[in-house]
Formats: sequence, C-alpha cells, structure tokens
Amino acid sequence: MPITQHINFPTDSQFNPQPSITPLTRAPPGSAHSLRPPLDFTLGALACCGACVFTNPLEVVKTRLQLQGELQTHGSYQRHYRGVGQALWLVGRTDGIRGLQKGLTAALLYQGLMNGVRLGFFSYVEASGLTAVPCGSLIAGATAGALGAFIASPAYLVKTHLQAQTVKAIAVGHQHNHQSVSSAFLSIYQREGILGLWRGVNGAVPRVMVGSAAQLATFSSAKGWVTHAQWFSPQSWLTALTAAMISGVVVAITMTPFDVISTRLYNQPVDEFKRGRLYSGFMDCLMKVTSTEGVLGLYKGMTPVFVRLAPHTVLSMLLWDVMRQRALHYTS
Repeated sequence: MPITQHINFPTDSQFNPQPSITPLTRAPPGSAHSLRPPLDFTLGALACCGACVFTNPLEVVKTRLQLQGELQTHGSYQRHYRGVGQALWLVGRTDGIRGLQKGLTAALLYQGLMNGVRLGFFSYVEASGLTAVPCGSLIAGATAGALGAFIASPAYLVKTHLQAQTVKAIAVGHQHNHQSVSSAFLSIYQREGILGLWRGVNGAVPRVMVGSAAQLATFSSAKGWVTHAQWFSPQSWLTALTAAMISGVVVAITMTPFDVISTRLYNQPVDEFKRGRLYSGFMDCLMKVTSTEGVLGLYKGMTPVFVRLAPHTVLSMLLWDVMRQRALHYTS
C-alpha cells in the first residue's frame, strides 16, 4: 500500500499510477513521507483498540461457540448456543450486560500489543520498499502477524479464559475461574511459570500469520484497485472503507479454522506436568477436531467470526488509514 501525501497505492498492484502521483514506499523510513515506528505503533494500537470495544461481545460469543461440543460428535452434547443472535441474548440474560464485555481489558491489551506491532512493522517494511517485490505484501503481512501474535500471546490466553467463564448452566469448555485479569496472569505464572503465559502460542502464530497476510495484502490491493477505478475522490475515507470491507470477507474465510484451533489450545486445562490435557500442539488439535467433530468442526463459530472480523477489520483498517494520513499530513 504505497502512500503519497494524499493517496495510498498497493505495492504489488498490477496497474501504473498516474504520473502526478509519486509512490511513497520508495521513501526511506524516517523521511518526511513516512511515520516514525513509535508513532506507527501507537496509531495501529489505537485503531484496533477502538474497533475492539465495539466487537468484543461478538468475540465472547465466538469463543463460546468454538468451545461448545469440544471433542464430541455432533448431536451428543447439549447446544446452549445456537447462533449469534441467540447467543448474545443468552449471555446478556444470564451474565448481564457486563457479561457481553467479558475479557475486554485483556482483549484491549492484546489488540494494542499485537496490532501495534503488526501494523507498525508492516508500515515500516512497506516504507522501506520491500513490499514492492513479488508477494512482498503477503510475506510482510505474515511476518508482521507472527511477530505481533508472539508478543501478545499472554494477553490472548487470559482473554480466552475470561471469555469462556460463565455460570454452570451455560458453561462450555474448561472453566478456569479467574477473578480478574491480574489474578489470571498471576495464577497462570504461579502454576506454570513464565512459559505457561505463552501456552497456545503455537496455535496463535499460524492463526495471525494467515489472517494478517490476508488482511494487509487484500486491503492494500483493494485500496489501490478502488483508487484506480476513481469511484471516490482521492482523499475520501470511502476508499479505505470499501477496501476494508473486501478485506474483512477474505480474512473471515481463511482464518476460521486457525481461530478454532487457537481457542482450543488456549483454553485447555493442564496436568501436573504442565502439559495440555486435551492437545499436545497445533497438529494434534487439528487431527482430533477433524476426527471427532468432522471438518465442519473447524468452522464452528464461522458466523460470529465473520460478523466480528468484518466490522473489526473495517473499523480498524479505516481508523488506521485515516489517522496515518492525518499524521503524514502534519509531519510532512
């Protein structure tokens, strides 16, 4: 997504920009046409945290649906959650309105760390011109996602535990019974040590690599395509909005199986040897889910994944793009 003072163009687009527009990806980091990494980190974190506040209830529902019927054949378990609307109503009625925002603090911490690193790193690589090579956007997006997922993994672990917690009548998956975000971090550390805070990271890294590569590459390409089509004025926020909507659909389709595996790995209980009681790792989880729940088990919660990811992608990408354009305008 090369950037000019007014417009972003994708680095791997298949069209030639108009002569009056100079791609900014050729400008070195720190130049007048690129943002300093700390500022890019902050803008990426703020954009995704802002989106998270609105989409966290859907994340709660998604987590419950993905844990429902864990390693059980279809029809052999009670289905408390039957869809997005019914699940939102059930959680709100049982846990109260605050129950729909369970794990919000941990979710904001995760979004701030993961996306600050992810978007900041991608922007820095893009400004260096490295995304101009074939598949550069995909590789940069995947690398940025892996780095962000690893750093923010402890926050995602706690977020998953807290969002799965509820009263016994509608509980699914293992219940960790944490009292707060801080007590969750403390209890995990006391029980499993520092490495315990990174339990499930082997599922998170491929999940975010796939999602990040799909999101950033498609957003970049779609934005350039929409800009080239001249549907809107060059500085219109509708360009970023349209590109983000296209990106959200692609992310939801590609990311759901990885999301299910990641949720299962993060939420599973551990034994006295600090090993997972249900899964030994990513491939073990993949094989067990498909053998007991079928291939469709990997798409549990597909609807809330899409319903959450689409607006989250739209909001975060739109906010990020608008704030970066403003920042570039003032810094240049």
